[in-house]
Amino acid sequence: MKIFKRIKHLFLYEIVCGFALTFYYMFKRKVTLNYPYEKGPLSPRFRGEHALRRYPNGEERCIACKLCEAICPAQAITIEAEPREDGSRRTTRYDIDMTKCIYCGLCEEACPVDAIVEGPNFEYATETHEELLYNKERLLANGDRWEAEIAANLAADARYR
Repeated sequence: MKIFKRIKHLFLYEIVCGFALTFYYMFKRKVTLNYPYEKGPLSPRFRGEHALRRYPNGEERCIACKLCEAICPAQAITIEAEPREDGSRRTTRYDIDMTKCIYCGLCEEACPVDAIVEGPNFEYATETHEELLYNKERLLANGDRWEAEIAANLAADARYR
């Protein structure tokens, strides 16, 4: 055993193995992504930036049932509602404090009309805290911006819901 160990040390066995491994991977296909320009695949269940969705006719989906506000463990959602002329209830204020949000997805699961969803956007870094306080207009704008991808993700995940 000692002789075998001495021979390994004499011929620098570990270094030779390291070089062999380096040369093996040198000629293989690269797996590194050039991040800002190339992005990896996301799961349909990915939970990113929140968005409020609209119906195809342009009306907001939220019916002000406040289930998402009640189920949020971080208490990051604030909703105020009032009745409309036609008797339905709609939100007048829908705020999410993204610094409190733990991205658990319970608000999305509790919503009976799929109004609040967590979209595919994960690039929303900001410089101030105030930029992470989302109001209804910003959430609706996110929904309008990501609607096609959100609808495709919900359709892909529909059989598991």
